[in-house]
Amino acid sequence: MAEENGAAPQPVQPQMQIMAQYIKDISFENPGAPNSLRAGLPAPAININIEIGRQMLDDNTVEVVLMLAAKAERDGKAVFLAELEYAGLFAFNNIEADQVQPMILIECPRMLFPFARQILAEATQNGGYPPIMLDPPDFAAMFRDEMLRRAAQQGESTAVN
Repeated sequence: MAEENGAAPQPVQPQMQIMAQYIKDISFENPGAPNSLRAGLPAPAININIEIGRQMLDDNTVEVVLMLAAKAERDGKAVFLAELEYAGLFAFNNIEADQVQPMILIECPRMLFPFARQILAEATQNGGYPPIMLDPPDFAAMFRDEMLRRAAQQGESTAVN
């Protein structure tokens, strides 16, 4: 009917749907407790690692896993180790093929991150330490770095042949 009135048909809009979010795996180790929790000890050095995993389930559905790891050390000894795999199940419709990877590796982790950060913060706090409140990572920069790394690897493998 819209065409009869002279209006152009509306373009099909790209869509991303979050079908589920869930903890896939969580671990908190507190090997030095209770001694590591005594007052007056220097703050431990904390190393944070963030990775993104993905698994295509069908043509338009993907599981994206945000992996956060926090390792705290004091005087070369582990104070605590927290690991979280927080996942989301995403469905895509009307998204161009060249836009799928950026959606999976930038937008999906960006949506999962606030929830994963809260879970990790609560785990460290429940372990007796101040909550770790991570700043949101630059997922777009992480994606660009990964694409550059892949391009360099492909260039190396082509040069060897």
